[in-house]
Amino acid sequence: MKRVVYMGTPGFATGPLRALLDAGYEVAAVVTAPDKPAGRGLNLLESEVKRFASDKGLKILQPVSLKDPDFLKELMSLDAPLFVVVAFRMLPKEVWSMPELGCFNLHASLLPNYRGAAPINHAIINGETETGVTTFFIDDKIDTGEILFQERCPIDESENAGSLHDKLMAIGSGLVVKTADSIYNGEALPYPQRVEDAIIKPAPKLTRETGKIDWGRGAKEIYNQIRGLSPYPTAYSELVFPDKTLQVKIFESEIVYSDKPYPNGTIIRETKSSFLVFCGENCLRINELQPSGKRRMKASEFMAGIRDLENCKMR
Repeated sequence: MKRVVYMGTPGFATGPLRALLDAGYEVAAVVTAPDKPAGRGLNLLESEVKRFASDKGLKILQPVSLKDPDFLKELMSLDAPLFVVVAFRMLPKEVWSMPELGCFNLHASLLPNYRGAAPINHAIINGETETGVTTFFIDDKIDTGEILFQERCPIDESENAGSLHDKLMAIGSGLVVKTADSIYNGEALPYPQRVEDAIIKPAPKLTRETGKIDWGRGAKEIYNQIRGLSPYPTAYSELVFPDKTLQVKIFESEIVYSDKPYPNGTIIRETKSSFLVFCGENCLRINELQPSGKRRMKASEFMAGIRDLENCKMR
């Protein structure tokens, strides 16, 4: 039986793990992040991969340090010729150089573009119409190793990060099995990433600043920002009342073309159930949002609770 060690943490990594099991692979162990305190009660939160692995009765390792001698010794004792990595942290050489057949990673972009922690989000934020997934052998840098396979995926005009995540997880799951099969069968033909004369677009970790909306930008740019951060961590703005300021997360919007010269952030009540926010160019109709301390809601529900919306603005 083909034997692997699997490494991953978030939900994106559960699909490929399931695919390997369904394809008949023996998963010697699953390596995932340690449980973390979360919520007001600081209860320990297990990773999605750990919960899935537990349900399947798989051996689970949760090292704090990937260089811990006891962890490395146990990893070596598993005698797995191939390591598979999906959405995990950077591995030290002691780990990725250990298996006889190598250690490969699934990345949610068409490398060398969108190397980094948030390739799905940044592809949409930048208005890409196509992305994909890549499997590659891990080396001593981040997302730079030799490519094994790639598969392309269109990005629909209204796609958000959540729906693209699910599409790429499904495509990537099949690609992981294809890659593992090719390595085990001695058919893999890895090739270097082609970076000559290419403009490499990065995908750094998302920060709070990534989500802050600047209404001086064009509606198209803000629209891409909103869908690229929806449903999580979400683009946000400040709704300024005459006497207070309220933070709002924005989940869904649509572009409305207008040549009216309103100041950036001006709010216009379009109908009883919809409103527009003017941008540096054109405007956005806000369809779903979440005021601070409230639940996510449609614009019509939000407007029902605010009488003086025309006296507010987005900032």
